Amino acid sequence: MTELDTVATVLGWCSLINILVLTASTLAVVVLRSSIVKLHSRLFEIEETQLTILYFKYLSAYKLITLCFFVVPYLSLKVVV
Repeated sequence: MTELDTVATVLGWCSLINILVLTASTLAVVVLRSSIVKLHSRLFEIEETQLTILYFKYLSAYKLITLCFFVVPYLSLKVVV
């Protein structure tokens, strides 16, 4: 196995793991919204209305980072190798 194959394999696994974490986070925010909002508003003293915006920012940033740093390089290496 060449070095590029190894890098592609690592990026593929990283992509998969990050996509699973993103999916689990999204499902948790959607399905368990009321209990998560109550918990986070008490823990961090943030208003419940602001938490929805913060959740959206977190999920969109995580998705963008996953795509830019794992999925796109993986697909690029798969095209080349």
